Amino acid sequence: MLSPPMQDALNRQIHVELASANEYLSLSAFFERINMKGCAHWMRIQHDEEVAHAMKIFDYIHDRDGDVTMQAIDAPETMWGSPQEAFAAALASERNNSKQIGKLVELATAESDHSTHAFMQWFVNEQVEEEATAKEIVDKLSFVGDDRTGQFMIDQELGQRTPPPEIDAEQG
Repeated sequence: MLSPPMQDALNRQIHVELASANEYLSLSAFFERINMKGCAHWMRIQHDEEVAHAMKIFDYIHDRDGDVTMQAIDAPETMWGSPQEAFAAALASERNNSKQIGKLVELATAESDHSTHAFMQWFVNEQVEEEATAKEIVDKLSFVGDDRTGQFMIDQELGQRTPPPEIDAEQG
């Protein structure tokens, strides 16, 4: 069974994951608006991943005989000055998410909640990948700057992204 502080922290993390998903959906809409369909596609898959992460925690709380409590999600930003700014916002969101996951791991350690500590290791590793991927895209967009040909090439590349197996399994 989860302690009340751990249950509350996990519920807050569901909120963080769903707020992040909402931001990715808004980023997808932004990229659709500026006709960068590949970036929009990439952001939509990222949205689906964040929802899957929230559901993973949702199910874990129930598996540990806890109660899930949903929180209101604020409306995300809807406009960015450039594709690079949009991906920089995504990177900042991932870095914030990593900090929150780190706090959960610290709490699990402090409470000697070995099950939650083990469960959270998947998220720790996932965040390393999420941050590295977002940073790589920010760097590429920084490199090409306002060059539309370079942006087009990056958009084409990002449009080739396929959902991870856990997302495909949920949707198929």
